[in-house]
Amino acid sequence: MIGFPSVGKSTLLTCVTDTASLCAAYEFTTLTCIPGVIHYNDAKIQLLDLPGIIEGAADGKGRGKQVIAVAKNSDMILMVLEAVKAEEHKVKISRELEKVGIRLNKNPPQISITMTKLGGVKLNSTKTLSHLN
Repeated sequence: MIGFPSVGKSTLLTCVTDTASLCAAYEFTTLTCIPGVIHYNDAKIQLLDLPGIIEGAADGKGRGKQVIAVAKNSDMILMVLEAVKAEEHKVKISRELEKVGIRLNKNPPQISITMTKLGGVKLNSTKTLSHLN
């Protein structure tokens, strides 16, 4: 779960898992990643409560690069937003995630990588590559 400080990430984790994440009336209560497990049918789903991010997180503000690195390695990102500022916060968080290459709700790029007979690799793409050579 990713979001700004004090939007309810720790409360949600505590409600849906057996993990008790510290909740308080001040920002940045969660300083490290808190894992929890959701038991759904016969499956176990791991849910991570990440510290709150701020604008400029992709540039390293407020340990933002560390928080976003955890999100980048996950299978799914759940944005927890404050109801009053939901659209504004969604845009800001999406912008921070896109700065580090996390493509939300977009198809994967049309690139194929094949090994050559001599041990190298060959890249094929349907469009001009702008960040890969």
